[in-house]
Amino acid sequence: MRRHLRHGGFTLIELLLVLVILGTLAAIVVPQLAGEGKEAKITATKATLRNIENALDRYEQHNDAYPATDLGLDALVTAPTDKPNWKGPYLKTAPKDAWNNPFSYRCPGEKNTKTFDLWSGGPDGQQGGGDDIVNWTEEAAK
Repeated sequence: MRRHLRHGGFTLIELLLVLVILGTLAAIVVPQLAGEGKEAKITATKATLRNIENALDRYEQHNDAYPATDLGLDALVTAPTDKPNWKGPYLKTAPKDAWNNPFSYRCPGEKNTKTFDLWSGGPDGQQGGGDDIVNWTEEAAK
């Protein structure tokens, strides 16, 4: 007499059911996590912007003025030839936002007329469009 041994394992139907459940969960969770990545990059860029502002303030304390627009943020990394009181570097490298784009800088500023304007183009990398990360408020710009 022969006995039929049944080997343990999953049937094709069981495997397909698990795949459908996993696919449904992924469809729900992945879009929510994608939004978190964007928010994290915005937060990181805001923090970097604040660090640059602090470095610019230290530069101004040593040199009695912020770097001119033509010197830009490179003046925080490499000593300008006409600044004998430069005590930098104020930053280790030229700053970039979370999307790997350089920050924009203008001194004197159009929005902050007594200091400087500093901004990132935000997620789209372009100035304007409502997603820029800036060091001014619209109320202050009026």
